[in-house]
Amino acid sequence: MKPNLQETPRLGAVQCISPAGLHTMRYTEWGDPANERVLICVHGLSRTGRDFDRLARALSEAFRVVCPDVAGRGRSDFLRDPRLYAAPQYVSDMVTLIARLGVPRVAWVGTSMGGLIGMGLAGLADSPVARLVLNDVGPHLDPLALERIGAYVGAPKRFASVEEAVEYTKSIAPGFGMRDDDEWREITASVLKRDGDGWIFHYDPAISVPFKTMTAESLGGGERVLWALYDAIRCPTLLLRGANSDLLTADTAAQMAARGPKPTVHVIPGVGHAPMFFDPAQIALVRDFLLAC
Repeated sequence: MKPNLQETPRLGAVQCISPAGLHTMRYTEWGDPANERVLICVHGLSRTGRDFDRLARALSEAFRVVCPDVAGRGRSDFLRDPRLYAAPQYVSDMVTLIARLGVPRVAWVGTSMGGLIGMGLAGLADSPVARLVLNDVGPHLDPLALERIGAYVGAPKRFASVEEAVEYTKSIAPGFGMRDDDEWREITASVLKRDGDGWIFHYDPAISVPFKTMTAESLGGGERVLWALYDAIRCPTLLLRGANSDLLTADTAAQMAARGPKPTVHVIPGVGHAPMFFDPAQIALVRDFLLAC
């Protein structure tokens, strides 16, 4: 009996290189492995590729959906030099992944950090990104929101139970907008791993090193680079914004709508940073955009 390709994910891996040496990036893959229509879904700062399980299942009849764990997260290797936990290394790793997949063009869905990686890749000359979904992120990131995120990313946390971890996730990420306790448990369990008789988050605490060492000057320089990359994007783009988001402000979304790829902008009510594609209506927004070609 053949496995149901829409329900059964496959696990893959690709070897990447950094200035500090080699590392392995692992990914979850859904749908027909022979399908040349490939969708890459990339998660946020302290998350994993399993955030996209529901979206991947919903789109796996139309796409081969690949959801990597960015280096330092989930099943992927930690980087030897934590200073490399930044967009240039992540973009390089994604170029290697696309080469492994053996396709010339991909669609891209990126949440938060995953959107920044997609922006960096889509803004390059001869980019392989054919359609781009930016989920609650833009070239300008609100400093107060960055301060909020920096307060908990990388902090040592150990939980006696999954339920304890769920309550903590609710406290730091209310913007996810989960609709019930089962959804909160699912979105929390995807980023936990066993640690003896307890649980810890499934990422290298050192991912916070570049994040916590940002200065106003470096943040401003990074924003100028991101706007230049954004303005260079030529592929059709969809910008999603949580109505209550503190990271992607309404003003920044309006600026993005008027320049660069001039994306279609959709504001999702009842959530903040960031929509997690559990709601069928959110999934439909992405599906309709990606298939409108």
